[in-house]
Amino acid sequence: MTLPMKKLKVGILGATGMVGQQYLSLLEHHPWFEVVFLAASEQSAGKSYAEAVKGRWHMQKNIPVDASDLIVSRIDDLAHAMQCSFVFSALDTDTAKLWEERYAAAGIPVVSNASAHRKTDDVPMLIPEINPYHLGIIPEQQKRRGWKKGFIVVKSNCSLQSYLTPLYAIHRHAPLTKVMITTLQAVSGAGHPGVASFDILDNVVPFIRGEEEKSEQEPLKILGTLQNGTIKPAIGITFAAHCNRVPVLDGHIACVSFSCEKKLSSDVIKKLWNEFVALPQQLQLPSAPKHPIIYRPEEDRPQPRLDRDAEGGMAISVGRLRQCNLLDFRFVGLSHNTIRGAAGGGILNAELLYKQGYFL
Repeated sequence: MTLPMKKLKVGILGATGMVGQQYLSLLEHHPWFEVVFLAASEQSAGKSYAEAVKGRWHMQKNIPVDASDLIVSRIDDLAHAMQCSFVFSALDTDTAKLWEERYAAAGIPVVSNASAHRKTDDVPMLIPEINPYHLGIIPEQQKRRGWKKGFIVVKSNCSLQSYLTPLYAIHRHAPLTKVMITTLQAVSGAGHPGVASFDILDNVVPFIRGEEEKSEQEPLKILGTLQNGTIKPAIGITFAAHCNRVPVLDGHIACVSFSCEKKLSSDVIKKLWNEFVALPQQLQLPSAPKHPIIYRPEEDRPQPRLDRDAEGGMAISVGRLRQCNLLDFRFVGLSHNTIRGAAGGGILNAELLYKQGYFL
C-alpha cells in the first residue's frame, strides 16, 4: 500500500525507563513516526522529559531535541493520548495489563513490550520475520472486547530473538522436534538499576525469574496457527531452557541444540540462513535488517562486543554450527537485547502494522 507523506503521531508509555528511552532514541528521525506523547509515573508527570530523566538518561546519544521539552503526562491522561495514531508500551508488566487494555478500549492501538498479554490467545506475539499472518486475529480480538479501533500486539521475551528466527528458517524446511537452549543474558535485560554490581561482577547468576518458562512456552505460540479465533500453540516440538545472567552490558547469547523430523546437512542449514528473507525485507520496512540472519564462519563468533550491533542491532548473528552428540545440530546465536530484543523489535512490529493498514 502507498503510505501518506505525513508522519503518524505516536506516544510512548513508560517513557522514562530504559526501554522507553531506547524507543525515544531509535525513533529520532524515523521516516514514518513522530513522538508527540510521553507518559510515565506520577513522579515524572508535569516535568519536561529532560528534567524527568535528569541523571538517569542511559542511552549513548543525547536526548532527542524534539523530545527534550515535551511535558511528561500521567499514564491516565487518555485525553492527551488521543492525538496519537498508536502508542508503544514500555510499561512494567503489572501496570501494562490494566493500561494497555484501557488505551485499546479508548481506540488507541498498543504495540507492547510487556509480558502481560503474551499468553492471551487472541493477542499476536509478533516476530515479523516469523508470524506476520498472526495479525489476522486482530479483528477477532476487537470483536470479543468491543474495541472499534484499538487493539494490542505484543513482542516476545528479548532472549528469544537470539535463536528463534534462525530456528524458524530451519523449521519451515524441516520441522523441529526438540530444542535445548542455554542463554547467557546481558545485565541490561534486567533494566535499571537491575542486577547489583556486587552480585554480577566476577560471577554468573544461573537464575532469572520467569525466563525459562518464557523461553519454553513463547516459541510455541509464535510458531502456532490461527484456529477458530485463537492462536493455537505449535505441537510436536519440545523446548527446554537454562537461563543465566552474565556480566555483559548488551547482547544475549543462546547456545542451542536441536533435532528435526528429517536429516539435514550443515551446508543446507547455512544456505537456509544465508538466503533467509521474510516479509519485513520484502516490504522494505525502515527498521528491517537487510540480512535478518548473519552467519559468522569464524570459530569464536558471534561475540557480544563484536556482533551485537550488526545491521543497527536488528540482525541475528549465528555461528559455530556443528553436529550435536545428543540431538542433530548445535549453534550459537546472538542478538542485541535492548534493540532487536526490545524497542527496535517493537518499532519493526509497528512498521509492519502501519504498512498493512492497521493504523489507518
